[in-house]
Amino acid sequence: MKQSVIGILAHVDAGKTTLAEAMMYCTGKLRKAGRVDHGNTLLDTHDLERERGITIFSSQASFTYKGININLLDTPGHVDFSAETERTLQVLDYAILVISGIDGVQAHTRTLWKLLALYNIPTFIFVTKMDFARKSREEIITELQNELSENCIDFSEMDDSFFENIAMCSENIMEKYLGGESISDDDISNLIKSRLAYPCCFGSGLKFEGIESFLDLLNDYITPSVFHNTFGAKVFKITHDEQGKRITHVKVTGGSLKVRDSISDEKIAQIRIYSGAKFITCDEISAGSICALTGLNNTFNGQGLGIESKSVAPVLEPVMNYRIILPPDIDAQTMLPKLKLLEEEDPQLHISWNSHLQEIYVSLMGEVQTEILKSLVAERFSVNIDIDKGTVLYKETITNTVEGVGHYEPLRHYAEVHLLMEPLPTGSGLVFKTNCSEDILDKNWQRLIIGHLKEKQHLGILTGSPITDMKITLAAGRAHIKHTEGGDFRQATYRAVRQGLMKAQSELLEPYYNFRLEVPCEQLGRAINDIRMKFGSISNPETYGDISIITGKAPVITLNDYATEVASYTGGRGRISFEVAGYDKCHNSDKVIEEFNYNPEADLENTPDSVFCAHGGGFGVKWDKVHEYMHLESCIEKEKPFTPSVNQRNLHIDDKELEAIMEREFGKVKYELYRPTAKNENFKDDYKFVERKQYVIVDGYNVIFAWNELKELAKVSLESARERLMEILCNYGAFTKNNVVLVFDAYKVEGNTGEAFQFHNIRVAYTKERELGDVYIEKLISEIGKNDKVRVVTSDGLIQLSAVRYGVLRMSAAEFEEEVDRVHAKIADFLKVVESKNPKPKLGEKLENN
Repeated sequence: MKQSVIGILAHVDAGKTTLAEAMMYCTGKLRKAGRVDHGNTLLDTHDLERERGITIFSSQASFTYKGININLLDTPGHVDFSAETERTLQVLDYAILVISGIDGVQAHTRTLWKLLALYNIPTFIFVTKMDFARKSREEIITELQNELSENCIDFSEMDDSFFENIAMCSENIMEKYLGGESISDDDISNLIKSRLAYPCCFGSGLKFEGIESFLDLLNDYITPSVFHNTFGAKVFKITHDEQGKRITHVKVTGGSLKVRDSISDEKIAQIRIYSGAKFITCDEISAGSICALTGLNNTFNGQGLGIESKSVAPVLEPVMNYRIILPPDIDAQTMLPKLKLLEEEDPQLHISWNSHLQEIYVSLMGEVQTEILKSLVAERFSVNIDIDKGTVLYKETITNTVEGVGHYEPLRHYAEVHLLMEPLPTGSGLVFKTNCSEDILDKNWQRLIIGHLKEKQHLGILTGSPITDMKITLAAGRAHIKHTEGGDFRQATYRAVRQGLMKAQSELLEPYYNFRLEVPCEQLGRAINDIRMKFGSISNPETYGDISIITGKAPVITLNDYATEVASYTGGRGRISFEVAGYDKCHNSDKVIEEFNYNPEADLENTPDSVFCAHGGGFGVKWDKVHEYMHLESCIEKEKPFTPSVNQRNLHIDDKELEAIMEREFGKVKYELYRPTAKNENFKDDYKFVERKQYVIVDGYNVIFAWNELKELAKVSLESARERLMEILCNYGAFTKNNVVLVFDAYKVEGNTGEAFQFHNIRVAYTKERELGDVYIEKLISEIGKNDKVRVVTSDGLIQLSAVRYGVLRMSAAEFEEEVDRVHAKIADFLKVVESKNPKPKLGEKLENN
């Protein structure tokens, strides 16, 4: 008999647990199906679940139907318990996604669908509550295809149109179908297994409609997995039973497991197979099964046992941090280990201790989870805690590449670590690599350093928040053959990370939500204004009947309690739903940093300083002086100044050739731009001195967003900022006699064919569609860059590299701003001199003269 581990997922209140009860009733597992509203369902075993009528903890039940044995894992549907759901996904063979026929695809449904795609889990879709559905099957299928995947296929009737839809899911099946061959059950099973087709069924869990046909579908199209003969298992859950025994829930992914087998020097005391709150024991369990093990005290969520590898970091993370308020008679240090037991069960709680404030903090997803945590602590530990309103969880990253150096050398200890720290795109997380030669540092020491990088949550220097979105590479290190111990590299590694952060340009990040806001059309203006006031971005509104839908992205902290506000100003007709959208730049970083008032040098647990040794004793060295004492050379090569050779300086482009290039780009000018050099009688006829003209090529948008005056103006009107820059450059060019070329990037302007024109005494160019500004500038300097008087003004690293390649000078936007300011100051001084020599006559003097 084939067996499969199937998870059942849904948005809260979609009818998931009711469907699970109906499936177990129809297979004979239950004599009577329980009901959520009656509090007697098999899978909602905890009192809190029965009181609230929602699934909070994942639970297991096993049943057999025809030729398949199903291990069903029920998961929480509320968004606050998404972490519990995500942990369960890593052990699933298949998933059942439950959709409410009344509400259709909801916010959390989309999140679950993305997770199923991320973990590559084949999915069956069951649309329940069809006895109360507002839409027809055809309308619901259309919605599923639009919202989830175009390969969502109705399996209710297998007629010709059904097989046509199946054939559309794969080119191979399409060729087979068009060739007159029939599509077999194996073909359909393979499509489902490969996530190329998503079977959809309809019914009602409460009235048992469509349940048996859905079970037949599972039996017909589920393919059994193939497992290794060598033992392997994945830990997906840690719990404690009523007697306080620690229970490790695993899926066996290879070989078999027996009582008294050893795992990491611990012996299995008992193997349990749960069904709801009850369980049976067995002596041995084979691959593909779900079980619970006792006797293991060092396991953790996501751990791989045997040949199984560790799980990837979870995608869904809490975005709020709360302070736990304890009763006056409870000591925080005594309570902390108890709360750590809850963190074992749910690692996303991130129970942390603030030694400075002597307070305990916890990370939670929302208000419902907050109330559940308070109830759990009261039930498990008989302590009534309170939780404050909480703050969002900030993170920090860096915006430039730096080298962090950590040295730890008290007497009879030695370690030095050099880390290259580079920024990564948003959402990349932390990436650890090594690029250190084994001739410099032994491989075992390198592994130890990488382990130390991974084992700790490294904090930033702006607010003391965790760092993210950067690549940390071990570039160099040194050990002592006699004095180095493992703990020495731990200290050096921590200090190297911290020292690098102190040197880097840090940026504060905050969590964002993707939102979907539905409001009556007459309230659309109010809604758009609200989102803008909350520092959000929106897409173009869509209208369906008398309802307008706005989607976008905004900071989590600004959207708190906005759902209540929407319901209020729309009279209950509007609603907003959220999806976690990761982290992005903080909208009010200066204010947040000021409120945190974090001093990184005073944080002794995360010190950036190093320890060196001299005269038989260790001494501390401040982070900004470490480079003067470090024993290894820096791993970042200093940029050498560009010194053109004699041959490069003698290269000269012909005037006519240069004029042809400029005319091709900007058209003919009204005056002769390049005049023949007048012959000087003092020189011999065979030696002609040619004066090189000075050209300044300016990357327009790079300068606009680098100069404060223009950046503020661009927020109001980008066109005004462009015009202001052109006026500034006209004055600059006229005074310095430089030929100014101003380039604007019009890469994303649809249908743009490019434009080049003369604006007073400067030349202005707009690139054409799909032509980047740096490509245009590179092409220009490649043609006129033989003249060593050409300068390129930009802070863009790629353009600067191109400038170096072609031997022209380059200048950052900030440096150019200083030069322009100096020129304007000279212009002002010149005008004062002119005015003093030619004073304007007073009004009385004018009348007398008349």
